[in-house]
Amino acid sequence: MNADLQKERAQATFSVEAMTHFLDGGASKTARRRALEALIAADPIFNNDDNPYMHRTERHVRAVQKFVHLIRLCRAWGIHGKDGEIVLDDDFPTLLAAVADDFPTSLHWVMFVPNLMSLCDEEQQQEWLPLCRDWKMIGCYAQTELGHGSNVRALETTATFQSESEGGMPGGSWIIHSPTITSAKFWPGTLGRTANHAMVIARLVDGQGIDRGIHNFLVPLRSMEDHSLLKGVETGDIGPKIGYNTMDNGYCRFDHVQIPRRNMAMRFASVDETGHYTKKQVSEATSKIAYITMMQVRAYIVNEAGKHLAQACTIATRYSAVRRQGYSSAGEELPILEYKQQQYRLFSMIACSYGFFFTGKQLLHHLQDIQQKLVHHQSVTKQIVADLHASSSALKSFTTMIAANGMEDLRKACGGHGFLQSSGLPELVTTYLQNPTVEGDNHMLPQQVLKVLLKVVQAVSEGNVAAYAACDAYDLVPSLQVLLSGEKETCPASWHVDDLDVHYHAFRHRAAALLIRVAGHLQEHSDQMEQAWNDALLDMAKASAAYAQFLLLRNFLQGIESSSLGPAETAVLKDLSRLFALYWMEQNMGDWLEDGYFTAEHVQQIRTGVLQLLGKIRPNAVALVDARDISDFRLKSALGRYDGNVYPAIMEAARRDPLNQHDIGPGYEHLKKLIVDGVGAYRGPTSRL
Repeated sequence: MNADLQKERAQATFSVEAMTHFLDGGASKTARRRALEALIAADPIFNNDDNPYMHRTERHVRAVQKFVHLIRLCRAWGIHGKDGEIVLDDDFPTLLAAVADDFPTSLHWVMFVPNLMSLCDEEQQQEWLPLCRDWKMIGCYAQTELGHGSNVRALETTATFQSESEGGMPGGSWIIHSPTITSAKFWPGTLGRTANHAMVIARLVDGQGIDRGIHNFLVPLRSMEDHSLLKGVETGDIGPKIGYNTMDNGYCRFDHVQIPRRNMAMRFASVDETGHYTKKQVSEATSKIAYITMMQVRAYIVNEAGKHLAQACTIATRYSAVRRQGYSSAGEELPILEYKQQQYRLFSMIACSYGFFFTGKQLLHHLQDIQQKLVHHQSVTKQIVADLHASSSALKSFTTMIAANGMEDLRKACGGHGFLQSSGLPELVTTYLQNPTVEGDNHMLPQQVLKVLLKVVQAVSEGNVAAYAACDAYDLVPSLQVLLSGEKETCPASWHVDDLDVHYHAFRHRAAALLIRVAGHLQEHSDQMEQAWNDALLDMAKASAAYAQFLLLRNFLQGIESSSLGPAETAVLKDLSRLFALYWMEQNMGDWLEDGYFTAEHVQQIRTGVLQLLGKIRPNAVALVDARDISDFRLKSALGRYDGNVYPAIMEAARRDPLNQHDIGPGYEHLKKLIVDGVGAYRGPTSRL
């Protein structure tokens, strides 16, 4: 064990094990997670040591092998959830994290199965879900096209009804077709080489030739016997990406592919054997369940943001405690963790990772609570569902951007060694980089957020906010009421930076003020709304981020207060919440100064407070990342090892490189022409070309 890390751990002021149990949800859950992780780490099929040296084709095939082995183990271990559905078992997410490699099959349970469950009728589910459960049907979600992504209304793939009398199947068919090159499905994960079915998003053209807009269709891609492509289907992998290269993100073109009429997802609409289109009359609760099911993916992304950021924090913090550079006045070489700029970069991201934990937990719980209410026919208003959409959209946009940018800065904080694949950081960063784009581009989502929040502003101005009482946005009402009345809110002059209540009010004020700015601009230019909306996009992005920060701080504080942690653990979490608040105040200071909420004196207090908090958190830095309990197997990092033996690990990784397997390098056959044969020797002047 490295002596520097031993010293760091000895000075912690709280129980690391108690914090780990809290993060896991209890001591028994920690024990279960560790037991499952140990089983995975001990199995040679799951070994990741050679991952950095493999071609992406090898990585993909190896990842498929690992997944099939994992499914086999789940069946053997009795991990199969309700009715044998492995992906619904409580242990399944733990096992996925334990493997520490990305599976090409993941879109099957992340998007494909939820679509079947939310958009298909009972008869369809009874036919298809058992095939998914038994891994006979492996699917993906094929929405994005080469020429269109977030703009769903512009998708070009068509599904045209064909009656039996016109050559269709018994009962009628759909002809799935890609009419242009830009209509090719492009980017869906699992599509390229793995899936044998796709939930294809296409324009429905009914028997009367009427375009009914976007609908979902279950389209077979490959034979369930030998995986060969079916007639009229062309799929493939889209090629190497910046990261996430175990995943076969794919392209697909359809050349008049015929599928049964009943392969249209028919929970909310149907087409009969004559091609007649009907919108089904379903209960409001049923439609909301389907909508919320799709929001779960976004909530999952928010929850995962903190986990990925925590991995980078663990690597960078442990390495910063071991790496020495510069000297003290006494001539002692200093760990780089002693430098304030390093602490600022690391501790602010540790604070964010913990803050994201509380919000991810709260968001998932909120979704589950609403689902249960709907299942049991309890009232859930449209305002609550819309509010959840706004919260999840704002949080997805903000947390993934901060996680992606933060992880890259933490890589840079490790200096040159952070550039090594063996540091674990390059793959961690580049694999994560998809998240700011998937499930709603981070620069597009703020518009969705503002469409909901502007209605709250209007409700406050009309004095009719009761419908929002159970919503996240309702917490903005006190500041909205003050500001809309023409009064001002200001920070108390005697404020102490440790006062979490003042932090809360400051973030509430900023979110409310930026919302009112957007509302005022749109109202002022309502006669040219399209242009006004476009001009407001920058302010919308700021308002959405401010709202996300408010929710994160609120959930951070509420999560601490509602926990059963001891005084020591509570104290260190409160310090992290204070740093979270002051860090983002400092980053966005202009917003508070612009409307006079803060003064120049407040700015100085905040800067001083940040320095003080860095000093308070410093003794607990390594303990805080240790509490996340990310094993060396999962971390895959020479720099972030628990024992701190960084330099032997770096050298071992270097020696393992296939480029070093022979004394004479593989490029010598070419070098020999220079060194031995003399093709580069100077033999006197020659005429210039």
